[in-house]
Amino acid sequence: MRPLDRIDLTILDILQRQARISNVELAKQVNLSASPCLDRVKRLEAEGYIKRYGAVLNAQMLDINMSAFIQVTLDRTTADVFNLFKAEVVKVKEVAECHMVAGGFDYLLKLRITNMHNYRDVLGMIVELPGVSQTHTYVVIEQVKEDLGLPVLSD
Repeated sequence: MRPLDRIDLTILDILQRQARISNVELAKQVNLSASPCLDRVKRLEAEGYIKRYGAVLNAQMLDINMSAFIQVTLDRTTADVFNLFKAEVVKVKEVAECHMVAGGFDYLLKLRITNMHNYRDVLGMIVELPGVSQTHTYVVIEQVKEDLGLPVLSD
């Protein structure tokens, strides 16, 4: 793999914001002709810089009106307990993100839920996951900033 240059970084930045942009328009924005631009995009995909393409859905229009974060503490911090927990938490569809963290607890989960009743059901599933000894929940009141992608360009 060769290092990324300014054009590669610009391509990545544009694609993470506008995945449906045509190759011709992308090429125009990075000052390349269409063929070399497409070659760069294919290389960035092949090398793993681009993991996937997708659409950002409107959660409220789909009645997924709530988010919550749950701190999870495990009863033991051993490899087998970590592996059992990870294998099961990925099956809970309302868990949008799961991060192993350093500090006073072991995992931080981000939930996307429809309402408090749905939250209660999901919490019931999470406390039954292998190794879970304690949870603390923080319900989101207002989302101040949304994930807008990676900061690949320096201004």
